[in-house]
Amino acid sequence: MMEKPDLISVNVNVDIPTQALKRIVEQVKRQVGVGERGYYQVDTAAVVGKLISEFLLEKDFQAYSNDPAHYEYL
Repeated sequence: MMEKPDLISVNVNVDIPTQALKRIVEQVKRQVGVGERGYYQVDTAAVVGKLISEFLLEKDFQAYSNDPAHYEYL
């Protein structure tokens, strides 16, 4: 099993497709269900953050960020 890299939480604004957020909300509602008070008790922003973090680890964001070509807009 590959060891997880040392991580830090960074609060940023990230543009994602509207449809992706809709799908996340649908999935969360389906999995969590309505609570006793009649509403969903889940932090959707935390779910989005976790999904993006997992995606970045899986797709090797560290290698991506090491490539100078990704900084040409500066």
